[in-house]
Amino acid sequence: MSLIQALLLGLFGWMSSIYSPVLISGLGGWYTLGRPLVSGMVIGIILGDVKTGIILGAAVQALYIGLVTPGGTMPADVNYAAWIGIPLAMVAGAGKEYALALAVPLSFLGVAAVYSTVAINLYFVHRQDHLIDEGKLAQAARIPMVGQITNFVFRFTPIFLINFLGADVVTEIVKVIPQWFTDILQIFASMLPIVGFTLLLKMIVKSNFDLLFFVFGFIMVSVGGLSMIPIVIVASVLAYIDFKYSKDKEAA
Repeated sequence: MSLIQALLLGLFGWMSSIYSPVLISGLGGWYTLGRPLVSGMVIGIILGDVKTGIILGAAVQALYIGLVTPGGTMPADVNYAAWIGIPLAMVAGAGKEYALALAVPLSFLGVAAVYSTVAINLYFVHRQDHLIDEGKLAQAARIPMVGQITNFVFRFTPIFLINFLGADVVTEIVKVIPQWFTDILQIFASMLPIVGFTLLLKMIVKSNFDLLFFVFGFIMVSVGGLSMIPIVIVASVLAYIDFKYSKDKEAA
């Protein structure tokens, strides 16, 4: 990986971690560029292989599809998982199993970066309160930009250094890993996305009966071999029937 590529990965990786109203804001950063599927596309553009970037991004996205951060709690961090795990897997010529295997420890490393940033930025929060009390509103309004310095240090620096210095190391590791270990890794990595979907189901399923719809959809895909379009049509019909039945039941 070239120096320019590593710098771009670090820069976009930092931008994707922004959830304050500066630069591209939280909507453009954390909630868009920060999603592994979008990150994978950008990483693919930087490394010259968009297809592989999107495939690996989709795999990492599936792993964290049910990730929520209520009250600022951070069970896992998709930033490091995407902007370090995906590039290293691509440079090493490895598949999505390696990207997922790298994503798990990297996500926990990212959690440490999140809480380190928050802990340091507490000073800036109190500083902003102090400026507001003094009536210095213009200076107080600039505090979120000052706080990004900490975020830049904990995001850009690790992403840049690990991608630039760690690519060759990861390549060598891939070469010396025995086949039996690769097979075990593939089995566990293939199981990881179910965790994300389970977390998502816990949020959207109102009753155990609703799980039957997902089972029916799974059968349509796995056994029936249907494509997405007829499944969406059937799902829409079932959703309408369920909605109308629930509405009639409430009226009664």
